[in-house]
Parts: sequence; C-alpha cells; structure tokens
Amino acid sequence: MEAPPDNDVLWARSLHYTHRDGSPALGGVSLGVREGEILAVSGPRGSGKTTLLHCLSGLVPTQRGEVWFNSVPVHTMGPMARERLRRDRFGWIDPAPVLVPELNVWENAALPLMLRGTSRRRAKVAALEWLERLDVGDRSRSRPHELTQAERQRVCITRALAPAPSVLFADEPTAPLHRADRAHVLRTLTTAARSHGITVVLATHDPETAALADRRVTLLDGRRVNTLHLPPITEPHELKGTPEGRGAGPEGRGATCSLSV
Repeated sequence: MEAPPDNDVLWARSLHYTHRDGSPALGGVSLGVREGEILAVSGPRGSGKTTLLHCLSGLVPTQRGEVWFNSVPVHTMGPMARERLRRDRFGWIDPAPVLVPELNVWENAALPLMLRGTSRRRAKVAALEWLERLDVGDRSRSRPHELTQAERQRVCITRALAPAPSVLFADEPTAPLHRADRAHVLRTLTTAARSHGITVVLATHDPETAALADRRVTLLDGRRVNTLHLPPITEPHELKGTPEGRGAGPEGRGATCSLSV
C-alpha cells in the first residue's frame, strides 16, 4: 500500500463506485488536496461530483480504491470511526438547506459545536459571530420555518464553518441563492476558509463558482478529464435550411463534446 504525499491533507487513489441500480458513478478517480487549499470539483450534472465528495468525506465507504486523511486510511475505517471523523474534523454543506425545526437559528448553527462537547455559551458566541458574517445575525432567534430558503442556506453554511473544521465539503453550496447573494456568500466562504486555514472541496457545475478556487479538477461520466469543450447548442428553428441543421456541421445537432483525458 503506497502512503500518500506528506503535503496532502486528503488523498485518494483509483476510486470506483457503482450505484445500487448498477450505474457507474466513479471510474478510477485519483486526486490530492493540499492543506488550506480550495479545490473545485467541476463538471456537468451527473458527472460524479457528489459521489466523490461522499467517498472523500467517509459518508459512504469506497467500493474500490483508497482515501487518506492526514495519512490515516479512511477506507479501512468502520462506520463509527468514520462518523467521529465527520463530526470532529469535517464540515458539510448540502445544496438544499436542512435545519432542525425545533431549534432556533443560533442553536442550529451551534449544534455541531455542542455535539463536540463545547459549552452552550461558547458555542452560541461562535455561532452568532458567523451568523453576522453571513448577514443573518438578526434572525438568530427565528425558527427555520420563518426564514427564506436563501436565509436557511446561510445558516447551514454558518453551521459548517462555526466549528472550524479541518476540511469543509461543499456540494453546490450556493444553489438555492440568487446571483447577487451567491457572490457574497462565496466570497465570505472562501475568505473565511483561507483566514482559518480550512481546506475546502467544492463541487459545482458553475464556472464562476469554480473560478474562486485555487485549483480545479473536472469530472465527466465519473472520470477525471483535463479539458472539456462542449459546443454551443443551436436552437432547432435556427437550423432550418442549413447544412448544419442536417447534422453535417460541428455546430449542428450531430455535434459531440471533445475532451482530453
């Protein structure tokens, strides 16, 4: 078994994963993530981004391949050990905001800290500080059902950042937000990660979001690719009477994507 590089906080080799229905999700993905790096995992929907984050974070066990965190093999851990790792060292942001309805905003944001054993008072201070940074400090005593979806997502991002995790996994974290909100939240997220030395693995299909990362890897059909060129889609009514409309040209319906692996 080959040990991972010393400067990689996360390292994966030849990850394979197949869904229960038999469809492939990952086909031999390998990558390394340096400490404090913001890595964007980009690619179209269905390319395996979420599955990769699930495997890297230990949320699902790898079927084939290796995952290492700080030179510790995650792929050999049992369910309880992986649960402790996610609780104590990792943070997670889902594309859809999910909060505990019985708790108010600051309690939701402070929940991971209190689960780690932090006192209620210290957890509240940390949660309120992050809620202010994400412009939802004035909603700290509100219940989740009183918030807009965008506000709920900001609370979820706060909940992930407040414990200062070693690695933050963010799966399309700004999907529920409007364009203006998206830019502000992403700046806050990336600035906070860099100032606190948090490693971020960010899954996104949005080029503007990926551009904020230090480095990008691209997936297509569960495999890493170096470049991905998708030709513009031409509307059918624009193709009538043209050779391209009959599939003869590179911009017509017969166009295919070109990539280098």
